[in-house]
Amino acid sequence: MSASPATLEEARVQLNNRCNAIEECYEFMLAYAAQGLTTDQGSGSGGQVREFLRKCDAALTGLADFLTSFVKQLDVESMAPYNAFMGVIERDARDAQAAVHLVLVQPSISSQLVDNLNASIHLRALLTDLFLMDEVLKAYRRAG
Repeated sequence: MSASPATLEEARVQLNNRCNAIEECYEFMLAYAAQGLTTDQGSGSGGQVREFLRKCDAALTGLADFLTSFVKQLDVESMAPYNAFMGVIERDARDAQAAVHLVLVQPSISSQLVDNLNASIHLRALLTDLFLMDEVLKAYRRAG
């Protein structure tokens, strides 16, 4: 996922793709956690969990920088409040990504491990950050 989209429309598409990858991973993991699997080996959803985590990882990479370049394209009056919030997103994305990496390197991914990842405040905080940013951007589009 490139960090510098050429147009505002491309930026919107990339942002949507990143948010979807993170949210879809979270939702898949909710279902995976409920299955009570002791390993990701030998089941269809077990094979999928790593792929969802990899897509989430890719979406998290450079997320704050991507969002900053997106907002700059909007020509907002002041970048100061956005820059401050990008710091929050950067920390939350980095923390969530560290947790995702920890799970991905495990030889076996159980439902309990995924349940603990889902419960992680880092991933949930990042999702909330993105929902807030999405609403800010929607409000900006409606006003512009």
